[in-house]
Amino acid sequence: MTSAAALRHLLSKDVCHVMPCCFDALSAKLIAQEGYDLTFMSGFAASASRIGAPDLGLMSYAEVLDQVRNITDATAIPLIGDGDTGYGNAMNVRRTVAGFAKAGAASVMIEDQLAPKRCGHTPGKAVVSRDEAFDRIRAAVDEREVLRAAGGDILILARTDARHEHGLGEAIERAAQFAELGADILFVEAPRSEAEMREVCRSLPGPKMANIVEGGDTPDLPNAALHDIGYSIAAYPLSLMAAAMQAMVTTLRTMRDDQRPDLMDFTELRSRIGFDDYYETSERYGSSRRAHSDPEADA
Repeated sequence: MTSAAALRHLLSKDVCHVMPCCFDALSAKLIAQEGYDLTFMSGFAASASRIGAPDLGLMSYAEVLDQVRNITDATAIPLIGDGDTGYGNAMNVRRTVAGFAKAGAASVMIEDQLAPKRCGHTPGKAVVSRDEAFDRIRAAVDEREVLRAAGGDILILARTDARHEHGLGEAIERAAQFAELGADILFVEAPRSEAEMREVCRSLPGPKMANIVEGGDTPDLPNAALHDIGYSIAAYPLSLMAAAMQAMVTTLRTMRDDQRPDLMDFTELRSRIGFDDYYETSERYGSSRRAHSDPEADA
């Protein structure tokens, strides 16, 4: 089963999938090890991790694509990649979709923000016109169909940030048109109450994604409530990044005070990174290993 097919299968289930978001290969690997069915490469977290800068359109397409490849190489669970605005016009959107598919992503998110984009729960967001927004999704869907005809596949996650500037009604109308154009998953960013979340899910067809930013605009509801509202995916874009940063800052302060921090056991750390798997697999090639350890073998 392809990654895209695996994601479709997950979305066919009557559940709301809890989706911790990754930012690099290691965080994605931990998500898979803990039994989660899918993950999302958070642009906010990836920008912070890779270039140490805020998610304000500073990462290039090539940098984002490289991060996607690293993640898909490290884990087999379906990955949704953050394609931002598509990095240009409609033709750039098509290239972005094709690149993410070739890199192994199960889905790519394309949004209607004005470039350079901003994190969905930060000030200063603006969206492009309806026509430009629709062209982006139309181009993404067109490229998806080209990929399918050639034996490839990817799902299109269409996002609108219109709620911030133009209200919930405009956001829902845009998302409804995204669905008409063929988007596979719909994402209305930053509804501000449970009532708004219910209106989104009641008004729109197909799978919907909720984006839960701790301290953000959207209520942080239990998974059972999100399922009852009608969401298929609950994304948590900053939970792992915030936890990791808090742990690192605490450890640094502890070490500065000449104390020993509370750390993951070295044995578990090695195992989770993959040392045990590496050594177990390498045992299959004993003759090669002996050749490197026995000088006479080279003669």
